[in-house]
Amino acid sequence: VQLVESGGGLVQPGGSLRLSCATSGFTFSSYHMSWYRQAPGKERELVATITNTGGYRNYADSVKGRFTISRDNAKNTVYLQMNSLKPDDTAVYYCRGIFASSALGPNYWGQGTQVTVSS
Repeated sequence: VQLVESGGGLVQPGGSLRLSCATSGFTFSSYHMSWYRQAPGKERELVATITNTGGYRNYADSVKGRFTISRDNAKNTVYLQMNSLKPDDTAVYYCRGIFASSALGPNYWGQGTQVTVSS
């Protein structure tokens, strides 16, 4: 099983980034996918979730209206479009796959990608 995030980097406030999480080794379409982030000295927090079919999405209040989660089940990839970035968005961003049919099922994490918002 592999989840590989990419697309992070340094961006100025107000800028945009698009994160990708390419997966392999599990049945992607059977998994809800989420993005989390962890800033230095803070706990990891849930940013956005998309259901396995893409029919439902949910966002943390802090990113609503600025971030958009999407997925391409043909490419086994989940995305996070981040617009109007703020310094408070600086964190390591992780993707996570959660088995859709059971909360007790397997879940998988990527290794993370750094996003830094600074002028």
